[in-house]
Amino acid sequence: MNLRSPFTVLDGGLSTVLEARGVDLKHPLWTGRLIIESPETLIEAHGDYLRAGAEVIITASYQSSVAGLEKAGLTHAEAEAALGSTTTLAREAVSRHGSPALVAASVGPYGATRADGSEYRGDYDVDAAQLREFHRRRLNVLVDSAPDLLAVETIPTMFEVHAIAAAIAATGATPSWFSFVCRDEAHTAGGDRIEDAIAVAAGIPGIIAVGVNCTDPRLIGPLLERAATVTDLPLVAYANGGQNWNTAAGAWDGDPIAPDDPAFVASWVASGARMIGGCCGAGPAHIASLRRQRDATAPAR
Repeated sequence: MNLRSPFTVLDGGLSTVLEARGVDLKHPLWTGRLIIESPETLIEAHGDYLRAGAEVIITASYQSSVAGLEKAGLTHAEAEAALGSTTTLAREAVSRHGSPALVAASVGPYGATRADGSEYRGDYDVDAAQLREFHRRRLNVLVDSAPDLLAVETIPTMFEVHAIAAAIAATGATPSWFSFVCRDEAHTAGGDRIEDAIAVAAGIPGIIAVGVNCTDPRLIGPLLERAATVTDLPLVAYANGGQNWNTAAGAWDGDPIAPDDPAFVASWVASGARMIGGCCGAGPAHIASLRRQRDATAPAR
């Protein structure tokens, strides 16, 4: 993909825009429940971000898997078709808006499909072979759905990085970005040094950018600075609203922090971020702000 200068604008949190529309997401499939129950609502939610100026739309496949969709009552074939349809729904939104936006198929962590908050810890009770197979099966479906690229996102540990790398090797390299969820200024949510995690992810065939997502915007600048010491790839940054996920309550705790703060954005760009958007807590207004900031600083054509 051709990155815009100084950065390409990604979309924001799908859950955020859906909740603003009054959708109840307290369900094991989270946003993925709408793949089955109300695909039109997903198209409309993607459209909200396109109207805000997003240049990349991320699909509703983050917390969805074939096994999870089967538990919701679908047959194996129906589950595969539903997972693949997330790309079709995003493309339909792009088509309706006459937008040149790209579609990125979300490849979330294994923990997201468990609906227990373990993606923010990385403490999975599975071995490496099971994790590889999980990602291989989902990647097969998502790659076959023909997105423009993959968004491998919210990955908490190097253990899972290696599993995804093996799955990509088995599936075939696809243009992808790879981003980590982090707990502080130097470590992934699972405790790995961000430099080590970024270095491994950057070496996976097909990876076009690496970085951080679903992380407090106050932490992303220092994390990107560390990432830039181990790779020359473009960096990607899409912050959450600065809150912490409370698994027991099924909600975010703490006061929100603006993920589109111009001071944050300027520091991210200075560190090498060339793809910037929002995650949980960042809605269309934040993405519109990012688009205005980008357009205001873009070189004249």
